[in-house]
Amino acid sequence: MNSTNGKALIEVRGLHKSFPGVLALNDVSFQIKRNTIHCIVGENGAGKSTFIKILSGAMTKTQGEVLLAGRPFEPRTVREAMASGISVLYQELNVVEDLTVAENLTLGQEKHRFGFIRRGEDLGRVEEILRGLDDSIRLNMLVGDLSVAQRQVIEIAKVVSMDSSVLIMDEPTAALSEEEVRRLFLIVEKLKQDGLTIIYISHKLAEVFEIGDYVTVFRDGQMVGTAQVSAINAVELVRMMLGKVVVESYIPSRSDTSTKLLEVRGLTNKKLKGVSFELYKGEILGFYGLVGAGKTEVARALYGLDEYQGEIRVKGGERRFTSVRGALASGFSMVPEERRGEGIFGKLSIRANIPMMRMASILAGGLISRAKEAKLADVYIQKMSVVARDREQKVATLSGGNQQKVVISKCLNREGEILLMDEPTRGVDVGAKHEIHDIIRGLANEGKGIIVFSSELPEILHLCDRIVLLNEGRVCEVLQNGVNVDSERIMALVAGGKA
Repeated sequence: MNSTNGKALIEVRGLHKSFPGVLALNDVSFQIKRNTIHCIVGENGAGKSTFIKILSGAMTKTQGEVLLAGRPFEPRTVREAMASGISVLYQELNVVEDLTVAENLTLGQEKHRFGFIRRGEDLGRVEEILRGLDDSIRLNMLVGDLSVAQRQVIEIAKVVSMDSSVLIMDEPTAALSEEEVRRLFLIVEKLKQDGLTIIYISHKLAEVFEIGDYVTVFRDGQMVGTAQVSAINAVELVRMMLGKVVVESYIPSRSDTSTKLLEVRGLTNKKLKGVSFELYKGEILGFYGLVGAGKTEVARALYGLDEYQGEIRVKGGERRFTSVRGALASGFSMVPEERRGEGIFGKLSIRANIPMMRMASILAGGLISRAKEAKLADVYIQKMSVVARDREQKVATLSGGNQQKVVISKCLNREGEILLMDEPTRGVDVGAKHEIHDIIRGLANEGKGIIVFSSELPEILHLCDRIVLLNEGRVCEVLQNGVNVDSERIMALVAGGKA
């Protein structure tokens, strides 16, 4: 252990970052000690990415101060931050696949003579660093032929060769196998022993407990607390991330347990590990887990977006979904997690958006009927209580909650029996959230089977009749909702602990 361990290398004091109408960071203060692995965790939107962008020079702060080795640190660019010794290993790696390892390691740092690049003069030290990290990688290898883990090693070697004192690792294991994760952890530990300070961002709490020295929790733009990893358990950490779980009264749906709409057995792919469950007519089934647990992957597999192994039965008949078309034909529709990118056509009107998943609903004699299109839009605007100037308003100009109502309207117009809803109230205000919850309950009471995938425990406990708990792609337990449901036990299970 470095003798300087225990001293603060980075001090953050009263850090604020605001955007028009949004306070992304609110009075964040904490320290990162030299020569430690300091983990930062929090739900999506907690402020982690904004903090990292400020630290790495990609974004400037609004207020507050950051000290690096006791001196004010205000990088205006990424290059300035790197010159001060702070580098970032992003989830999306910054390598050029068509170049060799050697060319990637010197990219942007080449020396020139008379306009020509002088190669090979500065590779001795970086090659030595590379060999120390992974001796299977050769300088003449093409980066496009390497694995994701090997490409990460190249990025790390480049950082170390630039005499960086801090390496920020943003979700570094997202695309790695278990064996590659173990090898990466050995590299991270070696970097710490060699004097590097690691800031490690992850949604996987098991990783925090395996390699972390300290952990800082962000929630809603604020720093909730910092703890020594050895002095905290998974349940306490999840409680810090989520805050107090306040649940409104749960109202059971009028589900028909004699009519099974969906049966899934052993759903498996790169992320999922033998996921099994059933969905009944009129039921709201919830999937809950921390970010990265596999919720979205279950939805994508059911909707024909991702490959899978396992068995899917719809109303008793076996189905194999290799495309969205197959899922739609079997009665599925989906409200996606990213509504702006995947759910709406923002430049088009409400009228043009709603029939998109079933154009036959507005055809007359094989041609689009403007009268049918207008009537359909008016029906859903009224049914969903969409607040808009009129049916011609562009969807991009609506509030988040009203955009989500348009997405739900598109799905309902499909007239399927099974509705998948991935983070159905993300990014909407409290009033719109209540309205969407009422819409979901109403659809269940009409006999539709609804699966809600949410990272908000209060939403799951408020809405769902049964709850499938996920951890690292596996089902921990399936719970019947009701007065005896213990939120503390749920936290323990999804965090990978035992209840």
